Amino acid sequence: MGGMGAVYRARDLHFPGVDKKVAVKEMINQAGDPVVRETIVRNFEREANLLATLSHPAIPRIYDYFTQGERSYLILEFIEGKDLESLMNETKSFLTEQQVINWAIELCDVLSYLHSHHPDPIVFRDMKPSNIMITPNQHVVLVDFGIAKPFQAGPKGTMIGTEGYSPPEQYRGEASPLADIYSLGATLHHVLSRRDPRLEAPFSFGERPLRELNPSISVELENIVYTAIHYNSEHRFQNAALMKEALIAAGRKTGVLNKVYISAKTPVDEYEGTKLLWSFECEDEIRGTPVVDRDTVYIGSYDNNLYALNASSGEFAWKYATDGGVVSKPAVFEGNIYFGSEDGRLHVVSARSGKIVWTYISGYPIRSSPRISEGHLFIGGDDGYLHAVNAVTGRRAWRSEAGAHVRSTPLVIGENILFGTEAGELWCLDLGGSTRWRFRAKRAVTSSPACEASVVYFTSIDWNLYALDLKTGFLVWRYRMGKASISSPYFTENLIFTGCSDGRVYCLDSKTAKEVWTFTTEHQVTGSPVIYKDSLYIGSVDGFIYCLEFRTGRLRWKYRTNGPITGTAAVVNDIVYIGSTDHRIYALAA
Repeated sequence: MGGMGAVYRARDLHFPGVDKKVAVKEMINQAGDPVVRETIVRNFEREANLLATLSHPAIPRIYDYFTQGERSYLILEFIEGKDLESLMNETKSFLTEQQVINWAIELCDVLSYLHSHHPDPIVFRDMKPSNIMITPNQHVVLVDFGIAKPFQAGPKGTMIGTEGYSPPEQYRGEASPLADIYSLGATLHHVLSRRDPRLEAPFSFGERPLRELNPSISVELENIVYTAIHYNSEHRFQNAALMKEALIAAGRKTGVLNKVYISAKTPVDEYEGTKLLWSFECEDEIRGTPVVDRDTVYIGSYDNNLYALNASSGEFAWKYATDGGVVSKPAVFEGNIYFGSEDGRLHVVSARSGKIVWTYISGYPIRSSPRISEGHLFIGGDDGYLHAVNAVTGRRAWRSEAGAHVRSTPLVIGENILFGTEAGELWCLDLGGSTRWRFRAKRAVTSSPACEASVVYFTSIDWNLYALDLKTGFLVWRYRMGKASISSPYFTENLIFTGCSDGRVYCLDSKTAKEVWTFTTEHQVTGSPVIYKDSLYIGSVDGFIYCLEFRTGRLRWKYRTNGPITGTAAVVNDIVYIGSTDHRIYALAA
């Protein structure tokens, strides 16, 4: 005999005052052969070590691992809900297309995370309905990483996986990330058709056309499934992100896109210490940052609109339509709102009525946010220029060529204009557009610089937080983070704060670059920190907005939205305003 296993629900007694449930995965090693026995233990330890390197909302967290005699145990996060196979067995009817697309998009997200794992991609190798948990709020969690393995090209192995869900190359002992694409497609075919592939001849999906078995499925979704389960791997989606794009496009075309993102995901009024004051739903994702002026909050959306809402109640005031997505943070100046759009224009509208005042055309998407100083507006564009525009007339004063996309928001300090480029340079210009100095990082500088006491701080995709001398551009220090960063630093009390795609918020001593504290979220932190009173506010791709005590990094509260948060919060009059890719802007009690 080999290894036998079971999974138990248990309570963590380290917290006697809290009912903290955990999952205990037990493996009983009854192998008589010492070599087999050692292999079973090694594989179990590999699962523990692998899970310890992963941090994603759709992957259970590991708390502990230990062995007692012939029994080994994993202590894992307990996932409420039921596995997808059980859900199918409990109902005789077909699951709806919107449910399936919803889950499939989330599964693509977690596969993208695994396949981009550093230093080696991780291939799950056993995607099937019984390994997909559906939580009460209809999110997916991938369970059982017992045969997941870092992908390394080389000699073939043995066939590991589940017959019916595994692609032909996996039967030959080959398993690349494209094998997971096939298994996801096979899982979707099973869910949509209710025909178990384990009971059919291998690779015979073509003999069971989806829409003949389930006529309610759209042609678009059927095509996606059959692309994913193509016999030849080169004809499948070449990565999970491409499959996700196809699913979103199918959702748009069939009219279930909004349902895809918001079905069965109702926000709660309170979550771990704060209160939802109001929320407002746009027609597409909010990836940018709001601005609050007087009693109005202004926010752009990928539905091509800029919205004006009552800051106290969330009531709609007006919206202004552009021809492209709006990720630019608006600026307010003398009764007008200034913002860029992916339609290649800088738009200026009346704050009172939302009517157009003037536009400035760059011809390329504008993802930078405007900065107004000395009667002029400074903004970058994907045309590779920094533009200086008269804030009253809309006439261009000058433009300075930067040689690459400018998505960083410029900072004006005295006679200096500072901004980063996607070529990895931080530029310093004078107010006339002439170059004072430039500093080259190793990769793109998307973050916007901060400056204090003649020192400029910014992050780069090269994993570094930099501090430069404002006058000369010489390096003062640099600090290497765990991954790339596009978060803009924030300075106060000789501390510098920033977010990072390693999922952390960093706090450093601004003079010595020594780490003061870090706080770990469940996913990338692409937004920027904001400090209000004694708290730091920052969003994460895990969907939470976090409130931390800024001097210690201690969590005060967090609030879950229904989608990744990529923008930055605005905090005014004890209210936190934050947009989410779930299409909503939230107003929370600070």
